Amino acid sequence: MQKIGHFIDGKHVEGTSGRYTDVYNPATGEVQAQVALASQAEMDAAVANAAEAQLGWAATNPQRRARVMMKFVDLLNRDMDKLAEALSREHGKTLPDAKGDIIRGLEVAEFCIGAPHLLKGEYTEGAGPGIDMYSMRQPLGVVAGITPFNFPAMIPMWKFCPAISCGNAFILKPSERDPSVPIMLAELMIEAGLPAGVLNVVNGDKSAVDAICDDETIQAVGFVGSTPIAQYVYSRATANGKRAQCFGGAKNHMIIMPDADLDQAADALVGAGYGAAGERCMAVSVAVPVGETTANALIEKLAPKVEALKIGPYTAGNDVDFGPLVTKEALGRVRGLVDQGVREGANLVVDGRDFSMQGYENGFFMGGCLFDNVTKDMDIYKTEIFGPVLSVVRAESYEEALDLPLSHEYGNGTAIFTRDGDTARDFASRINIGMVGINVPIPVPLAYHTFGGWKKSGFGDLNQHGPDGFKFYTRTKTVTSRWPSGLKDGAEFVIPTMK
Repeated sequence: MQKIGHFIDGKHVEGTSGRYTDVYNPATGEVQAQVALASQAEMDAAVANAAEAQLGWAATNPQRRARVMMKFVDLLNRDMDKLAEALSREHGKTLPDAKGDIIRGLEVAEFCIGAPHLLKGEYTEGAGPGIDMYSMRQPLGVVAGITPFNFPAMIPMWKFCPAISCGNAFILKPSERDPSVPIMLAELMIEAGLPAGVLNVVNGDKSAVDAICDDETIQAVGFVGSTPIAQYVYSRATANGKRAQCFGGAKNHMIIMPDADLDQAADALVGAGYGAAGERCMAVSVAVPVGETTANALIEKLAPKVEALKIGPYTAGNDVDFGPLVTKEALGRVRGLVDQGVREGANLVVDGRDFSMQGYENGFFMGGCLFDNVTKDMDIYKTEIFGPVLSVVRAESYEEALDLPLSHEYGNGTAIFTRDGDTARDFASRINIGMVGINVPIPVPLAYHTFGGWKKSGFGDLNQHGPDGFKFYTRTKTVTSRWPSGLKDGAEFVIPTMK
């Protein structure tokens, strides 16, 4: 049985706590490895190592740090197939989807090559008599990231690429469900020229999360996961004086107006709702057609598309639409929520609960499910299902449709499909959600913009990647400088003002 440890000080380190958890192949249901769960002592050692390495790394000029990121991008492209295969084997994603996971992280690394420009400060000459004033951005020191199972390449890179480019050292606590790719990324960073100790990967469970939140050396924490845990990490980290950005759950609505291209909308819903088995925080899980005619026509187009979805292991080829859920527990939870929806009175138009694949009967597979006539009071509407389930909530008017995402507790992403510019502009202006798509079903911003939700989907002032990433991982220091001019006026006891 393969044992997966940690990656500390530029090398693999075996776990010493004696605690392990199983890593599954979701397609077969078999245990393929065991990953070590760190003790407090192991976490302390990693933090101490990072703190020592950070001093020299912070003293390295930004352009040289950017060259490491440039080389890292080259290595990601070189090892794309190897990384994707490892990701698919542990997560269950199709290979094209796994490559998309990696590429979305790679794009953030590319953005971070511009760190020298992004780290520039401001300067004012002659702010007062003989006084110049300037600001500089400096790294925080040691920072940490706690990342989820559903994007084991992308989200770690969203965290550590800007943090390291700013001159910080980074402690990564990835999901214990699919730990191999984060360690492979750390290996590539070392190969790219990153000094040992600047990026450490420590596997663990809640005790490791608590250790990160409580450690006095760690200055900032980035988290992505469920809303209850996001709130917990944010509260505990900030209570200990840390900067924190924590992103939680989602319930993403897509409104379909009567003038929308319904073929385009149906294709968008199937891809956005069922891709990666729905295990995406930006998955569209609620379709809101406006008007009975629109709703009936949409269901007529959706049902055969959902029934025709090709499901299978990543080894079945690139035409597989999605693979298994990540664990048996995740599968049971999603099935339970579908059962609940039936009990609550929603119309299960397509039922994928009993999907089984010959030769993979023990895998964590589930077919696509499509609900119609879902209402706001149902659990399947209020809860983030995180599975291949799409709910259709019918609205009589645009205002009724708009109110659904407006009043929902989550505010991660949303979309509207329409041909009317006035409606689109009104929607974008009024909606209280962080990322908005207009005829785009999954509005994930590119790397040079920022990613983040509102309401209970995000906690903290700054978003992930883009300019916000560099703001989050640096502090601004402002210097007021005055050089002797030869004038000797004596001491001043009044607060300086502009004269």
